[in-house]
Amino acid sequence: METEAVRARLLKRREELHTRASSARADLRHESDPLSADFAEQVTQRESDEVLGAISESAREELRQIQAALRRLDEGTYTACSVCGEPIEEGRLQAVPYTDRCRRCAEGSQPGPRRGP
Repeated sequence: METEAVRARLLKRREELHTRASSARADLRHESDPLSADFAEQVTQRESDEVLGAISESAREELRQIQAALRRLDEGTYTACSVCGEPIEEGRLQAVPYTDRCRRCAEGSQPGPRRGP
């Protein structure tokens, strides 16, 4: 796996997320669109604020994962699963370049259907 290509891809995504998060924060502060005096319009604006907050939180989480992936690249552990230590499948790293788990461990860490009483 070409680590410099991976690094460039992660850095590009990080920049995109910084831009998205900054835009969402500005929108949440209503910098270009102050709250309306109309109560019904305020309700709509506040609902939009909830969506913007979720987008901002999602971007922050992905940024955290990207930073961790960049650290793993620097440490030489990028392709090793953080749970079992086995290599992470190249296709998985291409699809989700900031993942730190192999497919088996990622699937095992997700809550599944409850069994038994």
